[in-house]
Amino acid sequence: MTAEPSMKPLIGISACVDRTDDGAGFFKVGDKYVDAIAQDADAMPVLLPALGEEGAVDGLLARLDGLFLTGSPSNVEPHHYDGPDARAGVAKDPARDATTLPLIRAAIAQGVPVFAVCRGHQELNVALGGSLHQHVEELPGKQDHRERKDLPRDARYDVAHPVTVQEGGLLAQINGGSGDVMVNSLHAQAIDRLGARLAIEAISDDGIIEAVSVPDAPAFALGVQWHPEHKTARAWPLSKALFKAFGAAAKARAASR
Repeated sequence: MTAEPSMKPLIGISACVDRTDDGAGFFKVGDKYVDAIAQDADAMPVLLPALGEEGAVDGLLARLDGLFLTGSPSNVEPHHYDGPDARAGVAKDPARDATTLPLIRAAIAQGVPVFAVCRGHQELNVALGGSLHQHVEELPGKQDHRERKDLPRDARYDVAHPVTVQEGGLLAQINGGSGDVMVNSLHAQAIDRLGARLAIEAISDDGIIEAVSVPDAPAFALGVQWHPEHKTARAWPLSKALFKAFGAAAKARAASR
């Protein structure tokens, strides 16, 4: 009798709501996120629609082995962290906020591995009580970290600046040590007040918090401000190591279930 092959762990990927000019709505996830989870984390991607309060968080997490929080053109609405109203024209996605923020808190509590990039990194901070800078390029002494739209799309995800990986943290363990690594930069917002339970894992050369972890979480919980999932960045050793570590954590949860 032939044994059935073992199932790959299921990793939920946060989706955004995209609406056309005539009001039609779509749940949207970039293929770069799906490819990185399927190939580099060696897991089965499951797209999570932004259902807000309609989503059964506990029942969903009981079926997942990991939660991957993606980047997005939209930003977390400032009322979630008592910030000033967003300026006109700043993209928002209230359904995603209503889905991801409680999902993050529940996932950490239930020991579901969490990996968050860009908007997801900011969501992780807000979910744990932190706040955001809404326009980093206007802060004294800060670089313009926004996407270089004058470059070809793939080139926008190439290295832009160094970050310093802090000693003794989860990122240093994944990276094989502390010190400077080069990353890309495609964000307008960034962490201001650090959320409760979060530890700083990396800082940019102009002082932006570029990576955080939840040291007391029962499972993997890490956020990075850059984009390791794009094909340009997936060739970097740190990007490969990040998805491998996340995938290993998801496999461990799948085995325990």
